[in-house]
Amino acid sequence: MRLRRLIEAGILSFAVVLAVPTASSAQTVLKFHHDLPEDTAQHVAAERFAELVAERTDGAVEVKIFPNNQLADDVQALQQMQFGAIEGGIIPTAKMSGFEPAMQLPDLPFLFPTPQIAHKFLDGDVGQQLLGKLESQGVVGVTFWESGFKQFTCNNPVESPTDFKGRKVRVMESPMLVEQFRAMGASAVPIAFSETYTALQQGVVDCQENPLVSIVNMRFYEVQSNVIVSNHAYLGYALLFSKRWLDQLDPATRDIVVNTAKEVADFQREETARREAKLIEIIDNSQAELSYLPDENRGAFEEATRPVHEMFRDEIGSDLLDAAYAEIEKLKQEAGN
Repeated sequence: MRLRRLIEAGILSFAVVLAVPTASSAQTVLKFHHDLPEDTAQHVAAERFAELVAERTDGAVEVKIFPNNQLADDVQALQQMQFGAIEGGIIPTAKMSGFEPAMQLPDLPFLFPTPQIAHKFLDGDVGQQLLGKLESQGVVGVTFWESGFKQFTCNNPVESPTDFKGRKVRVMESPMLVEQFRAMGASAVPIAFSETYTALQQGVVDCQENPLVSIVNMRFYEVQSNVIVSNHAYLGYALLFSKRWLDQLDPATRDIVVNTAKEVADFQREETARREAKLIEIIDNSQAELSYLPDENRGAFEEATRPVHEMFRDEIGSDLLDAAYAEIEKLKQEAGN
Protein backbone atom coordinates (compact mmCIF):
# COMPACT_ATOMS: atom_id res chain seq x y z
CA MET A 1 0.00 0.00 0.00
CA ARG A 2 2.79 2.42 0.85
CA LEU A 3 4.55 1.75 -2.48
CA ARG A 4 1.28 2.29 -4.36
CA ARG A 5 0.75 5.67 -2.67
CA LEU A 6 4.32 6.72 -3.50
CA ILE A 7 3.84 5.74 -7.14
CA GLU A 8 0.52 7.55 -7.38
CA ALA A 9 2.12 10.63 -5.88
CA GLY A 10 4.84 10.51 -8.51
CA ILE A 11 7.60 10.01 -5.94
CA LEU A 12 8.57 6.58 -7.29
CA SER A 13 8.32 5.15 -10.76
CA PHE A 14 7.47 1.55 -11.57
CA ALA A 15 11.00 1.17 -12.92
CA VAL A 16 12.49 2.15 -9.57
CA VAL A 17 10.14 -0.17 -7.70
CA LEU A 18 11.06 -3.06 -9.95
CA ALA A 19 14.74 -2.40 -9.20
CA VAL A 20 14.26 -2.67 -5.42
CA PRO A 21 15.80 -5.99 -4.22
CA THR A 22 13.38 -8.42 -2.64
CA ALA A 23 13.99 -11.32 -0.29
CA SER A 24 13.48 -13.72 -3.18
CA SER A 25 16.38 -12.12 -5.07
CA ALA A 26 18.89 -13.56 -2.61
CA GLN A 27 20.81 -16.56 -3.93
CA THR A 28 21.33 -17.95 -0.44
CA VAL A 29 19.80 -17.43 2.99
CA LEU A 30 21.74 -17.49 6.24
CA LYS A 31 19.49 -18.28 9.18
CA PHE A 32 21.26 -16.69 12.18
CA HIS A 33 20.44 -18.07 15.63
CA HIS A 34 20.83 -16.46 19.03
CA ASP A 35 19.23 -16.93 22.44
CA LEU A 36 18.73 -13.30 23.47
CA PRO A 37 15.98 -10.66 23.18
CA GLU A 38 16.01 -8.11 20.40
CA ASP A 39 17.05 -5.28 22.72
CA THR A 40 20.56 -6.63 23.28
CA ALA A 41 24.02 -5.84 21.98
CA GLN A 42 24.12 -9.24 20.29
CA HIS A 43 20.94 -8.65 18.31
CA VAL A 44 21.96 -5.12 17.29
CA ALA A 45 25.29 -6.53 16.11
CA ALA A 46 23.53 -9.31 14.22
CA GLU A 47 21.45 -6.67 12.42
CA ARG A 48 24.62 -4.81 11.50
CA PHE A 49 26.16 -8.04 10.24
CA ALA A 50 23.07 -8.71 8.12
CA GLU A 51 23.14 -5.22 6.61
CA LEU A 52 26.84 -5.38 5.75
CA VAL A 53 26.61 -8.85 4.23
CA ALA A 54 23.66 -7.82 2.06
CA GLU A 55 25.52 -4.70 0.94
CA ARG A 56 28.82 -6.45 0.25
CA THR A 57 27.26 -9.37 -1.65
CA ASP A 58 24.87 -7.10 -3.61
CA GLY A 59 21.94 -8.89 -2.01
CA ALA A 60 23.13 -12.37 -2.95
CA VAL A 61 23.24 -13.44 0.73
CA GLU A 62 20.30 -12.63 2.97
CA VAL A 63 20.81 -12.96 6.74
CA LYS A 64 17.59 -13.75 8.58
CA ILE A 65 17.97 -13.29 12.34
CA PHE A 66 16.10 -15.54 14.77
CA PRO A 67 16.41 -14.22 18.37
CA ASN A 68 15.08 -15.73 21.59
CA ASN A 69 15.81 -19.34 20.56
CA GLN A 70 13.05 -19.12 17.94
CA LEU A 71 14.58 -21.93 15.90
CA ALA A 72 15.88 -24.09 18.76
CA ASP A 73 17.70 -23.84 22.06
CA ASP A 74 21.48 -23.32 21.92
CA VAL A 75 22.46 -26.98 22.04
CA GLN A 76 19.85 -27.96 19.45
CA ALA A 77 20.88 -25.03 17.25
CA LEU A 78 24.49 -26.18 17.36
CA GLN A 79 23.42 -29.67 16.36
CA GLN A 80 21.42 -28.25 13.45
CA MET A 81 24.44 -26.22 12.32
CA GLN A 82 26.40 -29.45 12.11
CA PHE A 83 23.94 -30.71 9.49
CA GLY A 84 23.39 -27.37 7.73
CA ALA A 85 19.77 -26.90 8.83
CA ILE A 86 20.84 -23.65 10.55
CA GLU A 87 23.57 -21.79 8.73
CA GLY A 88 25.06 -19.72 11.58
CA GLY A 89 24.68 -18.03 14.92
CA ILE A 90 26.23 -17.43 18.31
CA ILE A 91 26.42 -20.03 21.09
CA PRO A 92 27.59 -19.40 24.69
CA THR A 93 30.93 -21.11 25.20
CA ALA A 94 29.66 -22.57 28.48
CA LYS A 95 27.10 -24.61 26.54
CA MET A 96 29.62 -26.09 24.11
CA SER A 97 31.54 -28.41 26.44
CA GLY A 98 29.61 -31.44 25.21
CA PHE A 99 30.82 -30.74 21.65
CA GLU A 100 34.34 -29.54 22.44
CA PRO A 101 35.48 -29.57 26.10
CA ALA A 102 38.26 -27.04 25.44
CA MET A 103 35.59 -24.38 24.83
CA GLN A 104 35.16 -24.19 28.61
CA LEU A 105 38.46 -22.35 28.90
CA PRO A 106 37.04 -18.77 28.63
CA ASP A 107 34.53 -19.58 31.39
CA LEU A 108 37.14 -20.35 34.04
CA PRO A 109 36.66 -18.10 37.09
CA PHE A 110 39.00 -15.13 37.55
CA LEU A 111 40.88 -15.94 34.36
CA PHE A 112 40.74 -12.53 32.65
CA PRO A 113 41.64 -9.41 34.66
CA THR A 114 40.03 -6.91 32.27
CA PRO A 115 37.71 -6.86 29.24
CA GLN A 116 40.55 -5.53 27.08
CA ILE A 117 42.78 -8.48 27.94
CA ALA A 118 39.91 -10.90 27.36
CA HIS A 119 39.34 -9.47 23.88
CA LYS A 120 43.02 -9.54 22.92
CA PHE A 121 43.33 -13.08 24.22
CA LEU A 122 40.30 -14.38 22.35
CA ASP A 123 41.39 -12.65 19.14
CA GLY A 124 44.93 -14.00 19.56
CA ASP A 125 46.60 -17.36 19.00
CA VAL A 126 45.01 -19.29 21.87
CA GLY A 127 41.52 -18.02 21.08
CA GLN A 128 41.96 -19.02 17.45
CA GLN A 129 43.20 -22.46 18.52
CA LEU A 130 39.95 -22.89 20.43
CA LEU A 131 37.84 -21.95 17.43
CA GLY A 132 39.94 -24.19 15.20
CA LYS A 133 39.00 -27.24 17.28
CA LEU A 134 35.36 -26.88 16.22
CA GLU A 135 35.80 -27.68 12.54
CA SER A 136 36.00 -31.40 13.26
CA GLN A 137 32.50 -31.05 14.75
CA GLY A 138 31.05 -29.71 11.51
CA VAL A 139 31.06 -26.03 12.42
CA VAL A 140 33.49 -23.22 11.65
CA GLY A 141 34.34 -20.92 14.55
CA VAL A 142 35.06 -17.39 13.34
CA THR A 143 35.21 -15.03 16.32
CA PHE A 144 33.86 -14.31 19.79
CA TRP A 145 30.99 -12.02 20.76
CA GLU A 146 29.98 -11.51 24.39
CA SER A 147 27.48 -10.71 27.10
CA GLY A 148 30.43 -9.35 29.05
CA PHE A 149 31.69 -10.21 32.49
CA LYS A 150 29.49 -11.81 35.10
CA GLN A 151 28.80 -10.06 38.40
CA PHE A 152 27.61 -11.29 41.78
CA THR A 153 24.29 -10.43 43.40
CA CYS A 154 23.66 -11.49 47.00
CA ASN A 155 21.70 -10.73 50.11
CA ASN A 156 24.97 -9.81 51.79
CA PRO A 157 28.07 -7.77 50.89
CA VAL A 158 30.87 -9.65 49.10
CA GLU A 159 34.47 -8.59 49.50
CA SER A 160 36.26 -11.92 49.99
CA PRO A 161 35.69 -15.60 49.11
CA THR A 162 34.67 -16.31 52.70
CA ASP A 163 31.57 -14.16 52.19
CA PHE A 164 30.14 -17.05 50.17
CA LYS A 165 30.70 -19.62 52.90
CA GLY A 166 27.43 -21.37 53.75
CA ARG A 167 25.48 -19.47 51.09
CA LYS A 168 23.23 -21.09 48.51
CA VAL A 169 24.03 -19.79 45.03
CA ARG A 170 21.97 -20.25 41.90
CA VAL A 171 23.99 -21.45 38.90
CA MET A 172 23.17 -22.63 35.40
CA GLU A 173 23.53 -26.36 34.77
CA SER A 174 27.32 -26.41 34.49
CA PRO A 175 29.80 -28.60 36.42
CA MET A 176 32.40 -25.82 36.26
CA LEU A 177 30.08 -23.28 37.88
CA VAL A 178 29.06 -25.74 40.56
CA GLU A 179 32.73 -26.27 41.44
CA GLN A 180 33.44 -22.52 41.29
CA PHE A 181 31.12 -21.82 44.22
CA ARG A 182 31.97 -25.01 46.10
CA ALA A 183 35.57 -23.80 46.09
CA MET A 184 34.41 -20.75 48.03
CA GLY A 185 32.40 -22.75 50.55
CA ALA A 186 28.98 -22.19 49.01
CA SER A 187 26.30 -24.66 47.93
CA ALA A 188 25.66 -24.36 44.20
CA VAL A 189 22.04 -24.93 43.18
CA PRO A 190 21.28 -25.38 39.46
CA ILE A 191 18.07 -23.48 38.66
CA ALA A 192 16.59 -22.57 35.29
CA PHE A 193 17.23 -18.97 34.29
CA SER A 194 13.51 -18.26 33.96
CA GLU A 195 12.92 -19.43 37.55
CA THR A 196 15.80 -17.52 39.15
CA TYR A 197 13.86 -14.37 40.11
CA THR A 198 11.29 -16.40 42.04
CA ALA A 199 14.01 -18.52 43.68
CA LEU A 200 15.77 -15.36 44.90
CA GLN A 201 12.51 -13.76 45.99
CA GLN A 202 11.45 -16.81 48.00
CA GLY A 203 14.88 -17.33 49.56
CA VAL A 204 15.51 -20.67 47.87
CA VAL A 205 18.97 -19.28 47.11
CA ASP A 206 20.91 -16.34 48.55
CA CYS A 207 23.03 -15.29 45.56
CA GLN A 208 23.45 -15.65 41.82
CA GLU A 209 25.82 -14.55 39.03
CA ASN A 210 25.06 -13.02 35.66
CA PRO A 211 26.16 -10.23 33.35
CA LEU A 212 24.69 -6.80 34.02
CA VAL A 213 22.29 -7.09 31.11
CA SER A 214 20.65 -10.14 32.69
CA ILE A 215 20.67 -8.65 36.19
CA VAL A 216 18.76 -5.62 34.92
CA ASN A 217 16.50 -7.27 32.32
CA MET A 218 15.43 -9.94 34.83
CA ARG A 219 15.27 -7.35 37.63
CA PHE A 220 17.34 -9.48 40.00
CA TYR A 221 18.38 -6.28 41.79
CA GLU A 222 14.79 -6.02 43.08
CA VAL A 223 15.14 -9.21 45.13
CA GLN A 224 18.80 -8.94 46.16
CA SER A 225 20.19 -6.41 48.62
CA ASN A 226 23.67 -6.25 47.05
CA VAL A 227 24.99 -6.07 43.49
CA ILE A 228 28.76 -6.53 43.35
CA VAL A 229 30.64 -5.60 40.19
CA SER A 230 33.21 -8.38 40.37
CA ASN A 231 34.09 -9.12 36.72
CA HIS A 232 34.87 -12.59 37.99
CA ALA A 233 34.12 -14.63 34.90
CA TYR A 234 33.57 -13.98 31.23
CA LEU A 235 30.41 -14.92 29.38
CA GLY A 236 31.47 -15.24 25.76
CA TYR A 237 29.68 -16.42 22.64
CA ALA A 238 31.38 -18.26 19.81
CA LEU A 239 30.19 -17.07 16.41
CA LEU A 240 29.81 -20.15 14.24
CA PHE A 241 28.83 -21.12 10.74
CA SER A 242 27.78 -24.51 9.47
CA LYS A 243 30.80 -25.98 7.70
CA ARG A 244 28.53 -27.76 5.25
CA TRP A 245 26.87 -24.45 4.30
CA LEU A 246 30.06 -22.39 4.29
CA ASP A 247 31.83 -24.87 2.01
CA GLN A 248 29.06 -24.46 -0.59
CA LEU A 249 29.77 -20.74 -1.00
CA ASP A 250 32.10 -19.45 -3.65
CA PRO A 251 35.43 -18.24 -2.18
CA ALA A 252 34.63 -14.52 -2.57
CA THR A 253 31.26 -14.82 -0.82
CA ARG A 254 32.72 -17.00 1.91
CA ASP A 255 35.40 -14.38 2.58
CA ILE A 256 32.78 -11.63 2.82
CA VAL A 257 30.66 -13.58 5.32
CA VAL A 258 33.60 -14.62 7.51
CA ASN A 259 35.46 -11.31 7.45
CA THR A 260 32.30 -9.30 8.12
CA ALA A 261 31.52 -11.44 11.18
CA LYS A 262 35.05 -10.79 12.49
CA GLU A 263 34.74 -7.07 11.80
CA VAL A 264 31.41 -6.76 13.63
CA ALA A 265 32.90 -8.36 16.76
CA ASP A 266 34.49 -5.01 17.72
CA PHE A 267 31.16 -3.24 17.25
CA GLN A 268 29.36 -5.85 19.36
CA ARG A 269 31.84 -5.48 22.22
CA GLU A 270 31.65 -1.68 22.08
CA GLU A 271 27.86 -1.90 22.17
CA THR A 272 28.07 -4.17 25.23
CA ALA A 273 30.27 -1.63 27.04
CA ARG A 274 28.02 1.28 26.04
CA ARG A 275 24.94 -0.48 27.37
CA GLU A 276 26.66 -1.54 30.60
CA ALA A 277 27.17 2.10 31.60
CA LYS A 278 23.40 2.60 31.49
CA LEU A 279 22.76 -0.66 33.32
CA ILE A 280 25.07 0.40 36.15
CA GLU A 281 23.08 3.63 36.43
CA ILE A 282 19.80 1.71 36.71
CA ILE A 283 21.17 -0.46 39.52
CA ASP A 284 22.72 2.53 41.27
CA ASN A 285 19.32 4.23 41.33
CA SER A 286 17.60 1.15 42.77
CA GLN A 287 17.29 0.05 46.39
CA ALA A 288 20.10 -2.48 45.99
CA GLU A 289 23.55 -1.56 47.30
CA LEU A 290 25.99 -1.27 44.40
CA SER A 291 29.64 -1.99 45.16
CA TYR A 292 32.84 -2.90 43.35
CA LEU A 293 35.13 -5.78 44.27
CA PRO A 294 38.35 -4.12 45.51
CA ASP A 295 41.34 -4.78 43.26
CA GLU A 296 43.46 -5.73 46.25
CA ASN A 297 40.96 -8.50 47.11
CA ARG A 298 41.01 -10.13 43.69
CA GLY A 299 44.06 -12.23 44.51
CA ALA A 300 42.20 -14.03 47.28
CA PHE A 301 39.43 -15.00 44.85
CA GLU A 302 41.95 -16.14 42.26
CA GLU A 303 43.66 -18.33 44.85
CA ALA A 304 40.37 -19.77 46.11
CA THR A 305 39.12 -20.69 42.64
CA ARG A 306 42.39 -21.84 41.04
CA PRO A 307 41.66 -25.48 42.07
CA VAL A 308 38.68 -25.29 39.71
CA HIS A 309 41.08 -24.63 36.84
CA GLU A 310 43.01 -27.76 37.78
CA MET A 311 39.84 -29.85 37.96
CA PHE A 312 39.17 -29.10 34.31
CA ARG A 313 42.77 -29.16 33.10
CA ASP A 314 42.47 -32.54 31.40
CA GLU A 315 39.17 -31.66 29.70
CA ILE A 316 40.48 -28.34 28.40
CA GLY A 317 43.92 -29.67 27.58
CA SER A 318 46.97 -29.13 29.77
CA ASP A 319 49.08 -27.53 27.04
CA LEU A 320 46.26 -25.22 26.02
CA LEU A 321 45.63 -24.11 29.60
CA ASP A 322 49.30 -23.39 30.20
CA ALA A 323 49.47 -21.46 26.92
CA ALA A 324 46.46 -19.44 28.09
CA TYR A 325 48.15 -18.55 31.39
CA ALA A 326 51.31 -17.49 29.56
CA GLU A 327 49.41 -15.36 27.06
CA ILE A 328 47.33 -13.64 29.73
CA GLU A 329 50.44 -12.90 31.79
CA LYS A 330 52.08 -11.40 28.71
CA LEU A 331 49.04 -9.23 28.01
CA LYS A 332 48.95 -8.09 31.65
CA GLN A 333 52.57 -6.98 31.47
CA GLU A 334 51.96 -5.14 28.21
CA ALA A 335 49.01 -3.36 29.80
CA GLY A 336 51.02 -2.53 32.92
CA ASN A 337 48.76 -4.59 35.19
